[in-house]
Amino acid sequence: MRGPHNIWRLIRTGATMERTGAMREVMDAMEAPKALRIVARTVIWPFRWLGIKGDPSMPPVVRALNALGPAYIKFGQVLSTRPDVVGPDLATELRVLQDKLPPFSIEIAKKSVQDELGLPVDELFSEFSEPVAAASIAQVHKARIKETGEEVAVKVLRPSIERAFRKDIDAFYFAADTIEFLSPASRRLRPRDVIEHFDGVVAGELDLRLEAASASEFAANTAKDEGFRVPTVLWEHSGRRVMTLGWAEGDPLGDNDALDRAGHNRHALGSRVLSLFLRHALRDGYFHADMHQGNLKVAANGDIIAYDFGIMGHIDEYTRRVYAEILFGFIQRDYQRVAEVHFEAGYVPADRNVDEFARALRAVGEPIFGMDATRISMGRLLSYLFEVTERFGMETRTELILLQRTMVVVEGVARSLDPEVNIWDVAHPVVEGYIKESIGPKALGRDLMKTARVLARFGPRLPGLVESALIRQATPVEEENSRVWPVALAGGLAGTVIGVAAVLIVLALI
Repeated sequence: MRGPHNIWRLIRTGATMERTGAMREVMDAMEAPKALRIVARTVIWPFRWLGIKGDPSMPPVVRALNALGPAYIKFGQVLSTRPDVVGPDLATELRVLQDKLPPFSIEIAKKSVQDELGLPVDELFSEFSEPVAAASIAQVHKARIKETGEEVAVKVLRPSIERAFRKDIDAFYFAADTIEFLSPASRRLRPRDVIEHFDGVVAGELDLRLEAASASEFAANTAKDEGFRVPTVLWEHSGRRVMTLGWAEGDPLGDNDALDRAGHNRHALGSRVLSLFLRHALRDGYFHADMHQGNLKVAANGDIIAYDFGIMGHIDEYTRRVYAEILFGFIQRDYQRVAEVHFEAGYVPADRNVDEFARALRAVGEPIFGMDATRISMGRLLSYLFEVTERFGMETRTELILLQRTMVVVEGVARSLDPEVNIWDVAHPVVEGYIKESIGPKALGRDLMKTARVLARFGPRLPGLVESALIRQATPVEEENSRVWPVALAGGLAGTVIGVAAVLIVLALI
């Protein structure tokens, strides 16, 4: 339920951060100004005793987020990929949230498998290990299929995880509604829409049948991508709370020492992670939207293996083309074109000045080019972009939330492998290739062909559609017939001519 009782949840969040010492550590990592530190401490400190104590053996921030629940853990996972925002020490500390959380017992896991698949674990698997990884929503066991001997990974949802997430999401809804009420200026950011989007994503992540379908589709899309693999789904051993995939053997992408010992080129790996993400987003419009180090491994032959497909992103073809033009404009430093694309797509209100917007975008883009990659602060860049969007009345576009978030996460992963990786250098050939394929004469021809095929499907129905249109237009009140009929007849004949012409065009093209 979403109501004032969620105030308690939000107060306890701040109190937990203070009680565990996480508040001070976060302020230090973010280099927060002294005034903000004083205000935060003054407001939160009296409620400190209400905070959750958590596990004292954990570092402060990990301890606080782990105590607060799965939604907060998800937030920590994102921050773990941003050493340029939270600092390298805190980023490293937060990585344990990716796949090293406290597991639940193997007995509970086995009971979940039996309840879901209808057979005891011993009849399904000849081996079933203790948990090998435990994250915010589920944990993974290594097993061996009894019938075939194949090594697999069995993912099992945490007990009562649905209820725990519901509590957090409800508190987020309450916070969003409160923000919109107290700060009308924040409504352009559509905080409630953002939470609704997040809610939908989480709902999909809590049904492992949907995750299995996502893995299967993603594997089909990326089957020909060199240096990239997706484990196979074993449908007969999967259900709503249990999912079984082929076992992925490799070094964790977040373990630089292990990668170095195995002789992998970390700069090449970082560049490949970036280019793969862009290729999947632009080419397929379907991408892995949770690509942190905990969900990626490197095989002995250097292939990147992705797993955990609970959060996948989808963007339609039109949005992909807009996004590619914007990215390519930044790469080409053509800020005027970037501004025009924003206006053409309706991202900026039409009553704003396109030239002023172009100048504002130049102030965002120019500091990037010619600068050492290690000196670029994504935190400062995003802060300035926020100011630009506020000044020009841009609204948050919920369909791009996952894309933008994943872009930040993937860049963070690449930079953790090699700080010298520059997202713009890697993006250039991928975006340019997509532009050539999707925006030009060939793309226009493909669009016309798609339109022709749609019209062709309606070919047999055109006579009936024309007749229905004539009947609808010829039935006004009797006294109006003398005036309406000629118009209706003319419109109907025109429609017939257009319909016949469309069919002829379709036949010629097909």
